Amino acid sequence: MSVLDNEKPFSARKMIKKYVSKVFSVKTVKRRLPILQWLPTYSFGFFLQDVIAGVTVGLTAIPQGIAYAVIAGLSPEYGLYASLTCGFVYVIFGSCKDITVGPTAILAAMVAKYVKSYSPDFAILAAFLSGVIQLALGLLHLGFLVEFISEPVISGFTTAAALQIAAAQFKSYFGTKGSSGNYFAESVYNFIQNITTAKLWDPILATATIVMLILLKKLGEGCKRTDGFVRSTRWFVSMARNAIVVLFGMIIAYILKVTTANEPLELIGDIGKGLPELKPPPLSTVVGNETLYFTDMLDVLGPQSIILPFVGILESIAIAKAFAGGAPVDATQEFIALGLCNVVGSFAASMPVTGSFTRTAVNHASGVQTQAGGISKCLLLIFALSVMAPTFYFIPKASLAGLILMAMYNLVDFEIFPRLWKSSKKELLFLIVTIIICLFYGLEYGILAGGLLEALVLLYTSSRPTLKVFKVENDSGDIIVMSLSDRVSYSAAEHVRRAVMRALVEAGSDSVIVIDGSNLQHIDSTAASNILTIVKEKEANMKQVLFLNFNKDVKTMFLVTNDMCRDKFVESPNVTELIASFSKNV
Repeated sequence: MSVLDNEKPFSARKMIKKYVSKVFSVKTVKRRLPILQWLPTYSFGFFLQDVIAGVTVGLTAIPQGIAYAVIAGLSPEYGLYASLTCGFVYVIFGSCKDITVGPTAILAAMVAKYVKSYSPDFAILAAFLSGVIQLALGLLHLGFLVEFISEPVISGFTTAAALQIAAAQFKSYFGTKGSSGNYFAESVYNFIQNITTAKLWDPILATATIVMLILLKKLGEGCKRTDGFVRSTRWFVSMARNAIVVLFGMIIAYILKVTTANEPLELIGDIGKGLPELKPPPLSTVVGNETLYFTDMLDVLGPQSIILPFVGILESIAIAKAFAGGAPVDATQEFIALGLCNVVGSFAASMPVTGSFTRTAVNHASGVQTQAGGISKCLLLIFALSVMAPTFYFIPKASLAGLILMAMYNLVDFEIFPRLWKSSKKELLFLIVTIIICLFYGLEYGILAGGLLEALVLLYTSSRPTLKVFKVENDSGDIIVMSLSDRVSYSAAEHVRRAVMRALVEAGSDSVIVIDGSNLQHIDSTAASNILTIVKEKEANMKQVLFLNFNKDVKTMFLVTNDMCRDKFVESPNVTELIASFSKNV
């Protein structure tokens, strides 16, 4: 006993020492602080390209940040705060040079109903909670959880979010009165109810914005940043098209105000000037005359506080894989980086953030070389908040509506519908169910319903593995062969039992039942026990049962369950040769 007692502390210390040395090894530290990998080799050439990319992305991030803050029901500066704080964090912890983190339309739409119904504090708290969950998932290496949501469910969720956001923009597009609505159906209904209040200038400017965006996009087609002066200028103008259309709208709004002495266009109005105030995320808020404490705010957020971080992770990981160029993506590090972006951002009045496909595409096309490109983007945002904030007053809501509608159009995957119709109507059902529930009950419930439906179908499929049964007539008696699939779990135990029973009922008293396990890779104890129980019962009726080509692990599972079945396992290159061997023995 004394020897054992002395060994245990030694083993424990050795294990802890090994773990600590692994966690704090140079390799692990560099993996968790990616800036240590690219900074030592940073060059002046990288600096120039990163500055160009950062400025280009910043010209997109400013109008988009304002637009997504509007979608969330927040004051425009919140969108810029979100892009600012997370930008600096991702430079240090981000593992993908192309990714640009910031507010997105989908996350904005998910927090909108809480902001509009309660207060902006809910958006900041949602960012903090999302960050904590994402950080925990990263530290616990639970990134595999996102793999349980399939492409059709994600596509359905994204499509429904795009439709919901687009419908909410009808109010700004046409300048109508009343509420924009929290859901797609509500937004459409409110728009129809208030269509008579539509203005003249707003739909004209919104339509002109969309036309300009299309033309400016075509202007840059076939052009690259490294081309000659004319073509590179066309490329830059095309990349900065979001900022250009918003600037155009601001000029129109200013001219109309000066010439008409009023404001015929709906404008953003005054926004907060200067950098965000650093303070802890709100753990209580005042709505009307009532104070809501942390637990009350959690009750209001409900399942959204769990769904939101997963949606952010899905967006960011999907973008990282799309721009990785075939290289492996360190999902754990992306979880940690995204979690820190949200946690740190919540101390600077940030709404929830994740990877942005549009801004990442601009960053990639701009030739960014390292994560340092985010620094020049952040400096441009600081300049906008400090110096340009008063000019944002003249941003027309119609211009933002046109910009948002174009962005939502690009979110919809139109090709997936005919593809699934031809290849998998089951997955098309998942897609449609997700869209319908998202549109009529809420985005968080839609993705939950789609994932749950898919899980139920997956469970049903696993409980009904493919079993092939065929009968071979032989002089010595019939041979009935049943081939098992690659996996048989406890949920399939009853299904397999019924199949074995049917085969045994059809067999004569002198028949041989061959259960072919050539393809079987895994079976659990419940299924194995069920099969052995049936075999034992039926062999009393003089029916012989053999197990053909079961691998070592599966055979062990049966023997542990009942060692008396050892003589039933036979080996043969294939079923045909086994049948031939029976014929020879006759």
